[in-house]
Amino acid sequence: MASSISATGLKGGFGTAFMGSWGTSVVGEDYAMLVKPVPSHVRVAKPVKSPPMMKNVNEGKGLFAPVVVITRQIIGKKRFNQLRGKAIALHSQVITEFCKSIGADAKQRQGLIRLAKKNGERLGFLA
Repeated sequence: MASSISATGLKGGFGTAFMGSWGTSVVGEDYAMLVKPVPSHVRVAKPVKSPPMMKNVNEGKGLFAPVVVITRQIIGKKRFNQLRGKAIALHSQVITEFCKSIGADAKQRQGLIRLAKKNGERLGFLA
């Protein structure tokens, strides 16, 4: 006993709002609005990187930072940087002479200079 049931033959039915054929709904005028042209290749720009900034992490911090900032404002940035460069060079010479007197090699000398720079940053001399 084979029986067939149609959608319209049931009580209440499976009512749909579909009017027309599959050909007109898929290939008809609505299809052109749904499909957009796809480019064959996509250009991707490289991410923009900001140039590295040589900025002191402890800017404005440290015991001597206010004195350094005020001195830079009074004498000007150019003259201040010249004076700072001379002070750093003189301090490096003192470290070098100390290393010669105790017999430390170049690697230890470089380590002491790096330590002096870190201490100067913490104290605010490089603000």
